[in-house]
Amino acid sequence: MKRIINEMKLRLPAISVNESVCRSIISAFCAELNPTVEEIGDLRCAVSEAITNCIVHAYKGVSEMNPRYIYISARLYDTREVTVEISDNGCGIADVEAARMPSYTTGDGERSGMGFLVMESFTDSLSVKSKLGRGTTVLMRKSLSPERK
Repeated sequence: MKRIINEMKLRLPAISVNESVCRSIISAFCAELNPTVEEIGDLRCAVSEAITNCIVHAYKGVSEMNPRYIYISARLYDTREVTVEISDNGCGIADVEAARMPSYTTGDGERSGMGFLVMESFTDSLSVKSKLGRGTTVLMRKSLSPERK
């Protein structure tokens, strides 16, 4: 049975500068597992995409009275697995399956609609849960290679 060796929770305002903050935090947090440069790059890309999606899409049409935050939790396991959960309390996604299809977008065509595909390509698994008017949660899992000596 895998055991949690470290975990963190973070709440940040949903503003664009925090996309790079989150990438840096995840890199530093995972460092104790001594991941490869490629593994850190993969996690940074996946986290960056998830955070950007929160900032760009989650709070579109949501009242200014509601707090606009991104919630991040991460865990490291003794099996060298990393999980990162990113959530918001924004508008939610009407059809998660459709949103996971390449080129799907609710925007004005300026975005590629590849967000979930990007996250999936850099992680071992991705799950998405969303409720209209309540927000979205993305859970990513990445297994790291055996520790180098």
